[in-house]
Amino acid sequence: MKPQNYKNHERLIPAFHMFLVPLGLTTLAAAAVHLGISFWRGESPFAPLLILSLSLIAVLTMIFARKFACKVQDRAIRAEESLRSYALSGQRLDPRLTLQQIIALRFASDEEWQLLCEKAANENMSPDGIKRSIQAWKADYDRV
Repeated sequence: MKPQNYKNHERLIPAFHMFLVPLGLTTLAAAAVHLGISFWRGESPFAPLLILSLSLIAVLTMIFARKFACKVQDRAIRAEESLRSYALSGQRLDPRLTLQQIIALRFASDEEWQLLCEKAANENMSPDGIKRSIQAWKADYDRV
């Protein structure tokens, strides 16, 4: 695995992002078109409505499963960074830091972490700005 940095830290899961999501959205669109055609032809809408409902359920399940997993990871990162703050400085994380800033700070090395935390809180830096400011990148290969 090549070293992680700002340019390659975002994770793309080909089977999910390039296959499952487009397939789910295509199926949902096709089911909606099928329902429209059945109404236009004066046919019973029961089967097309059922297919549309199942397609919608599948797409929403896919979206929520992803969101829920990311939310759990965000909470774990916040807990890890809180522990890191206490270990490095003996203090709790600055309450002015947002969750997105804390998530971005996880990539900073221990040596630059505290200074970057202070700068992020004082200047209300964007998560992208925080990541761009990191000199010594600490990789996170576990995020999905």
